[in-house]
Amino acid sequence: MFSGEAEIQAKRRTLAVLQDESRKVLDAARDLSLAFTALLKNDQKGLQAAQLRIGKAEDDIESLRRTLTRELAEIGTMMMNREDVLRTAYNIEDIAGYLSGIAFKFSQVKRSALRRGKFRDEVKGLVDMSVEALQRMNDLVRALAMNPSDAIRLANDVQKIEKEIDDKYRMLSARLLKEVRAVKDLIILRDILESIEDMTDRCLTASDSLTILSLGL
Repeated sequence: MFSGEAEIQAKRRTLAVLQDESRKVLDAARDLSLAFTALLKNDQKGLQAAQLRIGKAEDDIESLRRTLTRELAEIGTMMMNREDVLRTAYNIEDIAGYLSGIAFKFSQVKRSALRRGKFRDEVKGLVDMSVEALQRMNDLVRALAMNPSDAIRLANDVQKIEKEIDDKYRMLSARLLKEVRAVKDLIILRDILESIEDMTDRCLTASDSLTILSLGL
C-alpha cells in the first residue's frame, strides 16, 4: 500500500472516532436538557435516568479517546497533525465531564430557588443554547470528512453562540447576587451558571482545534 493511501485511511479512522465522540457529547447534552426538565417537574426518576445516561456517555467518550490514542501511537509519523487530533479529542472529552458535573448539580438544586425571578426559564435558555453550540460543533466534525471548507463557517457559529452565552451568564450572575438571599441557593445556582459557561468555552476551544485540523485535510 502506498504511504499516501495509508495516510488517507488513517485520517478516515481518526475522524470516525472524533465523530463518535462528538455525537455522544451531543446526545449527552440533550440528556442534560431532559435532566433539567425533569428537575422542574420534580421527576426524580427522570432526573436520575438522565444522569446515568450522561455518565455512561462520559465513560464511552473516554474509551473512544483511549482507542484514538492507541491508534495515533501506531500510526506514528504517518500523520503530521496527530497532536492536533489528540488535543481535539481531549477537548471533546472535557465537555463530557462538564455535562456530567452539571447534571449532578441539577440534582442538588431546589426547585424553589429556580422559581424566583424566573430563573428556571433563564437557566433553561442557557442549557438550550449550549445544546445548540454542541450541535454546531458536531456539524463541524462531520464536515471534516465531507467538506472541510465549511469548518470556518461552522466554527464562527459556535463562537457566536458562545458569546451570547457569555453575555447571558454575566447578566444572570448579577441578578442572582441581587435577588437570591439564601446563601446555599446562591452558591449552587452560580456554580451551575459557571459550569455551563465553562463548558461552552471548552466547546469553542474544541471548535478552534477542529478548524486547525481542517486546514490539514
